[in-house]
Amino acid sequence: MNKFQTEEVRWAYRVIRDYFNGIVPNEDMNDHMNVKAACFVSLHSPVGALRGCIGTLEPVRKNLREAIRWNALAAAFNDPRFPPLELRELDTLDISVDVLSNIEAITSTNSLDPRIYGVIVSNGHKRGVLLPNLDGVTTVQQQISIAMRKAGIVEGSPVKLERFKVTRYI
Repeated sequence: MNKFQTEEVRWAYRVIRDYFNGIVPNEDMNDHMNVKAACFVSLHSPVGALRGCIGTLEPVRKNLREAIRWNALAAAFNDPRFPPLELRELDTLDISVDVLSNIEAITSTNSLDPRIYGVIVSNGHKRGVLLPNLDGVTTVQQQISIAMRKAGIVEGSPVKLERFKVTRYI
């Protein structure tokens, strides 16, 4: 599909498309995606609304190509916030792949910038994540508040903060 600019996103699209056709796509293991990395795959509707987003914070697959495969399928068919993707929706989607840097513990919100860093908030066993550079998220407080809400952490509760950068592919 020509609308996707990068190999990472073309691969995510191909994995989802081939799933609908009952095909497991071949992998070229001699490429730049043959590295261990954590990633998120995000699907958006034509009007920009989130349609699915699944990822990992640590590398859990043998390489980035495999991580994109698993996360693309999970975002399309297993994101509990949305019904499974239908074939008629596939060619209308915008897809992005975010490859994460190493996670860093931070002690202050002064170390955050929602345009540059994603955030992880933790309180006990509850943990919320928000990717960086999202439309409508312009302040650190918004970013933390959304991540806390996603984790079910009550506003005002103490949280452990961590940050990460991403390389976003579209």
